[in-house]
Amino acid sequence: MRTFLIILLTMFCLDLSGQDEPTRSFIVKKGSGKITLDGILDEPAWDTAQPANNLWQYFPVDTIRAVEDTEIKMLYDDNMLYVSAKCYAKSDKFVVPSLRRDFRGGGIDGVSLVFDTFNDRTNAFMFGMNPLGVRREALISGGGSEREQFSSSWDNKWDGEAKIYDGYWIVEMAIPFKTLRYKEGSTKWRFNVYRINPAENERSTWMRIPRNQVIFNLAFMGDMVWEEPLKKPGTNISLIPYVSGGYSKNYEVENSEAEFDYGIGGDAKIAVTPALNLDLTVNPDFSQVEVDQQITNLSRFEVFFPEKRQFFLENADLFGAFGTRRINPFFSRRIGIAEDTLTEENIQNTIIAGARLSGKLDENWRIGLLNMQTAADDRAALPTLNYSVAAIQRKLFSRSNIGMIFVNKQAFENGDSSDVFDSYNRVIGVDYNHATADNRITGKIFLHRAFTTSDLTEKWAHGGKFRYNVRKFTFDWTHQWVGEGYDAEVGFVPRHDFLRFNPEVTYRIYPAKGLFSRHGIGIDADLILQPGFGRTDHQVELFWDAEFFKGSRGRATVQHEYVFLDEPFDPTRTDSEELPANSEYNNITFRARYSSDRRKIFNFRIEPSVGTYFSGYRYRLGGDLNFRIQPHFTLRINYNYNYITLPDPYATTSLFLIGPRLDITFTRSIFFTTFVQYNSQDDNFNVNARFQWRFAPVSDFFLVYTDDYDSTDFSTKSRAVILKLTYWFNL
Repeated sequence: MRTFLIILLTMFCLDLSGQDEPTRSFIVKKGSGKITLDGILDEPAWDTAQPANNLWQYFPVDTIRAVEDTEIKMLYDDNMLYVSAKCYAKSDKFVVPSLRRDFRGGGIDGVSLVFDTFNDRTNAFMFGMNPLGVRREALISGGGSEREQFSSSWDNKWDGEAKIYDGYWIVEMAIPFKTLRYKEGSTKWRFNVYRINPAENERSTWMRIPRNQVIFNLAFMGDMVWEEPLKKPGTNISLIPYVSGGYSKNYEVENSEAEFDYGIGGDAKIAVTPALNLDLTVNPDFSQVEVDQQITNLSRFEVFFPEKRQFFLENADLFGAFGTRRINPFFSRRIGIAEDTLTEENIQNTIIAGARLSGKLDENWRIGLLNMQTAADDRAALPTLNYSVAAIQRKLFSRSNIGMIFVNKQAFENGDSSDVFDSYNRVIGVDYNHATADNRITGKIFLHRAFTTSDLTEKWAHGGKFRYNVRKFTFDWTHQWVGEGYDAEVGFVPRHDFLRFNPEVTYRIYPAKGLFSRHGIGIDADLILQPGFGRTDHQVELFWDAEFFKGSRGRATVQHEYVFLDEPFDPTRTDSEELPANSEYNNITFRARYSSDRRKIFNFRIEPSVGTYFSGYRYRLGGDLNFRIQPHFTLRINYNYNYITLPDPYATTSLFLIGPRLDITFTRSIFFTTFVQYNSQDDNFNVNARFQWRFAPVSDFFLVYTDDYDSTDFSTKSRAVILKLTYWFNL
């Protein structure tokens, strides 16, 4: 507790640095006349718009203007924000691998606009397009300081078109104010634009951003000033109903019958205010969400998979960014998934209904309230469960905030389930997130407490992290403590009863010419202690990172690892003979990683490693291969091979994971994807094929086929076919 207070007071005092780059601005004029989205700027209103141009280069260097400039213009009326972007380009050989929405990648042509509608430098909307008119949108949270704070899973209604000319290409967008969240009467938003230009191997931004920062960092933005204050967008209610039907059969259960199911339900989005949104769902169905990419898990702990379901995505950081990724009191994927008390395997738990109120009360306050009810399952001895979450956040200083969260999981008795399930599980916590105006200093401190029926003590968790990031030097510090009794059932906390310290130092060099645009060396140390026992794990890693002028990347590391096993453990996780408890091991591993230029038709990533592994050795080769016939055909193959050799009586085994993914985009609205995954560790061979037709904005028809086979003899384990139709309409 004393450590928590000292760090909290220190971080309150660290808001002294300013933004060196002068703020740029332009006026967004209120237009008159109709704007036709065709990529042709022939409407007279565009001639009156004030441009935002003269972009700065971000890569390969950040000290000169863009070689090929981009000119942004904006107009608006009572319902729409209209945006045009004229992107100069001497070459017409664009990199557009696919016509699928939500493209992402550093080697793909595109222009992206970032809107901080509350001027809080913490959250923003992103809208982007490429030369073929393919759209993408995303939510940025946490100030955009890390790549993980960019979520492209979010989807909403807006329109746009693009057209290619000799020497440039143009996009026109129309973004409804109902799609955005903002304060009525706003006079300005913070804004930035970034463009990826593979032909010139250039990335550029309107507001200059240092190379040591992420390109969508919200600390570095200019102002778009409205000619007249914004009005309330009027009634803003959207209904998104669905109907579905499906066939499934479990071949592992003897004499099981095929099941034919159908469903009807949907979501509603109601704008209580322009900044506060109420999401409702009844009998939600998430069958259109693609399967997770499998991994080979050789650790002792659970693996994290990100949330992709639309209902949970808007303002997701308000609920899910408390703590850290591995000490998280609320992880939305826990809702709708439960452990079968008979097989101890995860199964889908039907959600009856849910509601979520989230957004801004004003420029300083955000709130989030969530309540969801799941159905009982007699076959799995699951009770009815209710999940409630309340979160509140207050802005402090220029880019910092303090927040509180309360999470409650309540079980209602169902037969004998009371003998398996605790009647409740609760967590309350407070977080302080810090970021200076120029993002030079960032960090957080948190303190959480679990309330459970368990007799275990030490139900607290606390931690902090600190980053000092300047051009050539980065220092990171993390400390964490999780008590033995901190059981956050609705969160993601794979390890308990430990104290962790993790410092990291990186030094970077920016050559003016040669092979590297940037490279550097660093050391990363990770120490884990168990209270009352001492050291249980440590890792010390020396690394060298490189980014090449031609667009490829590389990394080389050497790592020493110490592990003390307090419980028996099978290092192959294949149900083989376990290493004994109370044994200790020292491992040394050499790793390398190389990613080739993603602008090329064929590109790849390769990650070899070799080293000692517990009482034996481990040899690994992983990575991916990518080939495209743009813009319609993309083939990606993920692979991971591990050869583990251990002395008798322990296992010596080869673990294969290979995942070919074929993506065919016939048009910008018709897509077909086949994803095959062979995982020898789980004895599973999975085939997932999905056809999608987006017949109207954010309205889809899905046909999904899934097969699971045993990877040893390829006997069928399960099979399913699902059809689903969704339609989004505004009232």
